[in-house]
Amino acid sequence: MSTDAPGTARPAKEAVKAADRAHVFHSWSAQDAIDPLPVERAAGSYFWDYDGNRYLDFSSQLVNANIGHQHPKVVAAIQEQAGRMCTVAPGFAVDVRSEAARLIAERTPGDLDKIFFTNGGAEAVENAVRLARLHTGRPKLLSAYRSYHGATAAAINLTGDPRRWPSDTGTAGVVHFWGPYTYRSHFHAENDAQECERALAHLEQTVLFEGPQTIAAVILETVVGGAGILVPPPGYLRGVREICDRHGIVLILDEVMAGFGRTGAWFALDHHDVVPDLLTFAKGVNSGYVPLGGVAISERIAADFRQRPYPGGLTYSGHPLACASAVATINAMAEEGIVENAAAIGERVLGPGLRELAERHPSVGEVRGLGVFWALELVRDRETREPLVPYNASGADNRPMADFTAACRQRGLWPFVNMNRAHVVPPCTISEAEAKEGLAVLDEALSVADAHTAH
Repeated sequence: MSTDAPGTARPAKEAVKAADRAHVFHSWSAQDAIDPLPVERAAGSYFWDYDGNRYLDFSSQLVNANIGHQHPKVVAAIQEQAGRMCTVAPGFAVDVRSEAARLIAERTPGDLDKIFFTNGGAEAVENAVRLARLHTGRPKLLSAYRSYHGATAAAINLTGDPRRWPSDTGTAGVVHFWGPYTYRSHFHAENDAQECERALAHLEQTVLFEGPQTIAAVILETVVGGAGILVPPPGYLRGVREICDRHGIVLILDEVMAGFGRTGAWFALDHHDVVPDLLTFAKGVNSGYVPLGGVAISERIAADFRQRPYPGGLTYSGHPLACASAVATINAMAEEGIVENAAAIGERVLGPGLRELAERHPSVGEVRGLGVFWALELVRDRETREPLVPYNASGADNRPMADFTAACRQRGLWPFVNMNRAHVVPPCTISEAEAKEGLAVLDEALSVADAHTAH
């Protein structure tokens, strides 16, 4: 690990760790099996522990610190707003809330001009599916197996990965289908064109056999995030839009992870020339500095509630501190060319660099992504495409990925690892030098993964 300055650990480290162990209940974890790293501070693309070890944040925390850590304009906006008005109920008109909504609506496509604010992505999904059900009067929701939409009641049932299993009652009105994934095609496709055609045919059949008149919405991550960073093949999202239009089904695109610069565009849908009926966002809208999410709503759906009350709300909807941080984030991203930087780093540095690593490391089965949103799919055997670890592996079965992760951290890189994949998801503000620094660490860590391959 690298350090920012020599010195000894501060006494606060042990106090922070002891209080965490005594009182904090951590998400997605067996509490006795984890050992959280005490973090002292963060800036830009890095964070530091109490021993002075510096980590290059190739995870953007939970793929949300798009503008990097401690951006001065965002910090100043929160401080200014806190000095003026910390909180006010959602029923009032507030300048920062109105301005945040305006700035978001300026960047959403089509007529997605009404913004309902939530505290995060899962609540955004909850309200999007509620809007879809109320608009159509239909009960069912369709979502992909390889997906993550949040951990609240409806959102976790929509989720396709194993995080759903402990909470799935089978009564939520959700039907899952296979989305496109050419590398591990469910449809025996040999290329993206075949994968697109067959995945759309599969979705059409699912709709027909479930009964189109029973389906309120299809929800998709525009680019699948935590479940694999799966960029849809050309034409797929337009095909889904056509199926939905033909059957009167609402199309919801989940941009919670992919939005606000992550793919080198304001929204991932900008790459695909498609307009959904509802769009969910969170994370990058203000880089998680204060919890915030929301739903961008089309005029057709918003019109349902001109005279009819919308049956939903949150105490902290459009919280002033959160909205002030969103205004500052969006303005800084525009003024500083941060979205353009994400696109350029992906095209010039991360994409070529990761593909070069794949040529030299037999553990890399596929490289995919765009912007600052990439995945390395790690395998035991390139020919058979056997994953480096089994699906949803734990314990000894997950040892190869655990060794790879440890190798990254020991060298000062904090990776985002899920199953047999290393996701390369640094802040959109990352410099070319920082990106190359991360690639160099990955190069060394992949040698550890290579030791577990068949060749």
